[in-house]
Amino acid sequence: MSKLLAEFINDIAEEIETGKSKSSTVRIAVTNLDSELGADNVNKAMESFKDVEFTVVGTPYKDYNCVEAANDEEVAEALEHLFNEGKIDAAVAMHYPFPIGVSTVGRTVTPAMGKEVYIATTTGTTHMKRDIAMVLNTINGIIAAKANGIEHPTVGILNIEAARIVEKKLNELKNNGFEINFAESKRADGGAVLRGNDLVAGTCDVVVMDSLTGNVLIKTFASFTSGGFFETAGFGYGPGLGEGYHTPVFIVSRASGTPVIRNAIQYAVESVRGKLVEVSKKVYADAKKAGLEQILASMDKKEEKAEAAVAAPPKEVVTAQIPGIDILEMDTAVQALWKEGIYAESAMGCTGPIVLISEANKDKAAEILTNAGLIS
Repeated sequence: MSKLLAEFINDIAEEIETGKSKSSTVRIAVTNLDSELGADNVNKAMESFKDVEFTVVGTPYKDYNCVEAANDEEVAEALEHLFNEGKIDAAVAMHYPFPIGVSTVGRTVTPAMGKEVYIATTTGTTHMKRDIAMVLNTINGIIAAKANGIEHPTVGILNIEAARIVEKKLNELKNNGFEINFAESKRADGGAVLRGNDLVAGTCDVVVMDSLTGNVLIKTFASFTSGGFFETAGFGYGPGLGEGYHTPVFIVSRASGTPVIRNAIQYAVESVRGKLVEVSKKVYADAKKAGLEQILASMDKKEEKAEAAVAAPPKEVVTAQIPGIDILEMDTAVQALWKEGIYAESAMGCTGPIVLISEANKDKAAEILTNAGLIS
């Protein structure tokens, strides 16, 4: 009894001295192996944290707990054991073999307004089909933002291939009761599909894209002040997220400088305190209640044998535009209009793909494309 009392008094004394209770300590593994800027670049990032219990995986440093590892395989094995044994809450690593179905949500600071933005996603493969991956990436981005204190994050979709398809499917999910708060582009035409201007300005909390595009963007935002040689800004590539995946490994680059690694550790700490794993379980459960599985299944149908091409109606002067069609569905849209006797051409406008028709046929064409599910 006296021993327990002594420990209790010591804990209170420590809390008064540091301002942190023992229960608030977060346990983070950090890998310091193979940084292009040297191990000390990683080691120094840990030193400013007083309320984190670190385990170094790689090369020993000072008096920190250490699990020695000599290569990526040994690092991955060490992290797996630490998670399985309940010795860490999260990890910050330069490499980790995520399974298919998992990708990372990066966090950066936009240069125009200094706003923090979650980039969903930046590494990994959520699904082999881009449009399905982007729907799931939206959910992962919302999870990361919620776990870090943004209760109702705003969501925008980068104007890349499949963006319009993704927008339609996310609207289905929203109409079924899943909470998605769409952002509005700062450009005059607005909408949730964003352009490069919106990325720089930080129009929304979560920007949705495929992981290859996200990887390029997070690198660009992180390294533009160094001429691209090493990363100086942002919070790294973020935690691996996916349905049923509850091992929060936060990725940084081998070219990440000390400030980025320090921020990545902070991202991990805030996510653990924000109960990232529990948030992930709840958000995915909510999405499934709203028909996520059925929506994804509708996007994963095997391609049917293409119908015979429809002959074009007589050519007309086409000056009216219908936007909002995904680039993957442009031929389908044109054929749908030709089938109804309306001459149309596909083109690329300043906001993305468009269908050109005559002014006289604009309203009828829009109705046909809406009924076909090609625009909303």
